[in-house]
Amino acid sequence: MERLRVQIVLDIIYRLRAGQSQRAIVRDLGCARDTVRRYAKWAQQMGYLEPASAMPKLEDLQVELPAPYRKSNVSSVEPYREVVKAFLGQGVEMVTIHNRLTRNHGYTGSYTSVRRFVATLLPKESRAVVRIETKPGQEAQVDFGSAGKMRDRKTGKLRTCYCFVMTLSYSRHQYVEFVFDQKIATWIGCHIRAFESFGGVPQEVVVDNLKAAVIRASLDDPVLSEPYRKMAHHYGFLVHPCRIKTPEHKGKVENGVHYVQRNFLAGAEFLDIDEAVREVKHWVSEQAGLRVHGTTREQPLGRFLEAEASALMPLPREPFELVEVRQAKVHRDCHIEIAGAYYSVPFKYVGQSLEVYLFERVVQIYNGLELVVTHERATRKGHRITRIEHYPPEKSIYLSRPREYCRRRAYAIGPKCGDAVSTLLETRPLDNLRAVQGIIGLADKYGDKRLEAACGRALYYGDGRYRRIRDILKAGLDMHPLEDDKQRSFRFFEFARSASDFFEPVLSPELGRRTEGEVEAC
Repeated sequence: MERLRVQIVLDIIYRLRAGQSQRAIVRDLGCARDTVRRYAKWAQQMGYLEPASAMPKLEDLQVELPAPYRKSNVSSVEPYREVVKAFLGQGVEMVTIHNRLTRNHGYTGSYTSVRRFVATLLPKESRAVVRIETKPGQEAQVDFGSAGKMRDRKTGKLRTCYCFVMTLSYSRHQYVEFVFDQKIATWIGCHIRAFESFGGVPQEVVVDNLKAAVIRASLDDPVLSEPYRKMAHHYGFLVHPCRIKTPEHKGKVENGVHYVQRNFLAGAEFLDIDEAVREVKHWVSEQAGLRVHGTTREQPLGRFLEAEASALMPLPREPFELVEVRQAKVHRDCHIEIAGAYYSVPFKYVGQSLEVYLFERVVQIYNGLELVVTHERATRKGHRITRIEHYPPEKSIYLSRPREYCRRRAYAIGPKCGDAVSTLLETRPLDNLRAVQGIIGLADKYGDKRLEAACGRALYYGDGRYRRIRDILKAGLDMHPLEDDKQRSFRFFEFARSASDFFEPVLSPELGRRTEGEVEAC
């Protein structure tokens, strides 16, 4: 009988209590049917399958399991289970897995042990699948595939390249294009050119879980990226995202991508990506389109022209406006910079990166699926488009208080405050406007009466700046009386001591002793 780990035995008991059949447990856990039957019989004898009884604990099972039921040997590869699974996911062969475990992870076991362990991770039997055929014009499948490196004519450098493939599910006719990125604008542009190449639009498009198309994949509620959703509505097709880790659901385009890689790209050399794009168009129509397809046993191009071209939905009168999508970080001044212009964003997004959709006349800023704000698109670089409500309340108040408002408010507080504000606005109005707003704002904290007294004291000593008035209020000096009650002008260069205190008298034979207070000219 197969010996299982205690954790698997516990899982078998849990599934039996949940009402799962032994046949289903064999399929899900990959155990032998006789093994599951024996563990089920033992659990029944122990009373673990009674609904009223509690689930056994792992440590109890380790003691209670009879010796023949316990797994006495553990594979030497078990500590590297996750590493091996990662290698298998990458398609690494077993010989290479053994070599990498030995070289990089300190494994000392044999290759045979690795092979036996890998066999436990592989499926025991192949799954049955259903091949779904569609009607002409009903469905297209799209995907990106790796295309190695190609030269960029603009920079002259080699860059990682991708092949975009759209395959019509009925005829298997394709559209292929090579690009340098998988951004939203590129993804949408490839769709537009594919529809134009076919001369029509399929009713449905099956896509992979590419972020440019699908933000969150769900069988019942797929969430599409906003530009792709708008393009789908413009052309009238439905989008069907694949379930996660199920590439067989778009097997037609998967095979199409592999066919491009094995037949067009394999061993080919191109001067640059532009030459590859030109050559692949001829290849699609003259080679790929004229081959006998392995499933339909017909030529894809002939099948397309005979039955599918006329079944496609017509192209819209105007092509979809290609949306340029960029990532932009919100700066401390509550603005993002796009193409040299500045657009305001609510202050709560400061420091975050948002998606910016650039249309011909407007700019839309999104936080995931949430539309944050829509602005008119700037017409020149350096243009700043701002909404006052995007600033924090304590900051936006300064923008809503112009000079005349500040002057009226200051005289409403008192004549001294009005004089201080007027003096600042008359000298350098633009530079001092913030300071003036700050002076008026002190009334919210200290009150009109104290602010008026502080302004009078500041003017008395000849310094009506915001900092001086603020310091007077902080120190409480506004509540102290001035030196005299009469207003006087402050003499900035008034000396408290005479010059004779600093210079010795000078004797001259001709002039004699100089009088006190005279000094030699220098």
